[in-house]
Amino acid sequence: MKRILLVCMGNICRSPAAEIVFRKMVGDAGRGDEFDIDSAGTIGFHKGKPPDARMAAHLARRGYTVAGRSRQLTARDLREFDLILTMDEENLSDALSLDPAGGFHHKVKPFVDFLREHKAPRIPDPYYGGDEGFAHVIELLEDGCAELLARLTESPG
Repeated sequence: MKRILLVCMGNICRSPAAEIVFRKMVGDAGRGDEFDIDSAGTIGFHKGKPPDARMAAHLARRGYTVAGRSRQLTARDLREFDLILTMDEENLSDALSLDPAGGFHHKVKPFVDFLREHKAPRIPDPYYGGDEGFAHVIELLEDGCAELLARLTESPG
């Protein structure tokens, strides 16, 4: 089983949306039993809260089932997950700082490394923006999650 963790700052907008999008893609591909998918935030401010209502509304309009509760990223996550994808440079830095010895740094990567159709230096935080920001983030996440699934399920050779 491949364990994938998606990380943003508060775990109420970008990372839960990425978890929801990736979970649906994996399920639609009939590969749900091959993955353990979760999300977390680098801060614990929103711990226990559901995804942001605006993000949830945008996801629901696109046919996604919205679920989950915010939790904070821990050093244990770096040990237990196979791949940890961060939404921006600050999230990347914060995740890496949980592993000062660097033993798990190879597992932590920017989510934008998986974008195929879009070019972006980061997945922007839509929290303080308008509706178009949430829609744009979902487009980026759908792009990156499709490539992530393709890379993780391609046959060797």
